[in-house]
Amino acid sequence: MTDTSARRPLKSRATSWAQGLALLLLKMRATPNAVSVFSLVFALAAATLILSTSCCPQGTWLWLIAAVFIQLRLLCNLMDGMLAVEGGLGTADGDLYNEMPDRLADVALLAATGYASSHPQGVLLGWIAACGALLTAYIRMHGATLTKHHDFRGPLAKPQRMAILTGLCLLMPIASHLGHPDRLHFWTLLVLVVGIWLTVALRLIHLSRTLRAKS
Repeated sequence: MTDTSARRPLKSRATSWAQGLALLLLKMRATPNAVSVFSLVFALAAATLILSTSCCPQGTWLWLIAAVFIQLRLLCNLMDGMLAVEGGLGTADGDLYNEMPDRLADVALLAATGYASSHPQGVLLGWIAACGALLTAYIRMHGATLTKHHDFRGPLAKPQRMAILTGLCLLMPIASHLGHPDRLHFWTLLVLVVGIWLTVALRLIHLSRTLRAKS
């Protein structure tokens, strides 16, 4: 990661457990790029488990494992930046490894969540959410080329999207036991779609205002 302004502001970087884990990874000679790739591996594993729930209705435990993999993806997202910046292991292609796995991971997770839904519009909602997630990142990156500043505003930036997906994974076994998993699944997808596209709109508005102010 060559531009520290591209780092999402996270309070967890200052915690002792995060710094300790980063130090351990440094001692293990882990590289930021490898950790970024592992974030995609964990995301694909979570997406596969979420997809598997559609053909294995009794396997509600799959949702719980998917939640763990989503959190591991986020942990990798935290560690790759810490290794690159605080650990001094940044490379010329670090930005590429930092961004591309995230984009693929977002699409895989959101689309899989749509396909796992039994609602007639579930697949469509999943893809709308996935496209919106790509667009939020595009606006942030393109905005940075114009303003030299990355805009991470929400309401549903990546951490919030993953928090909602994790919540869905943890609640689906309970909803299945109570007999209302389809309703929870549909409303979660709807919240994701609305929140993601609201994020797109707010970032575009902020970018437009910033450019007008500069001129």
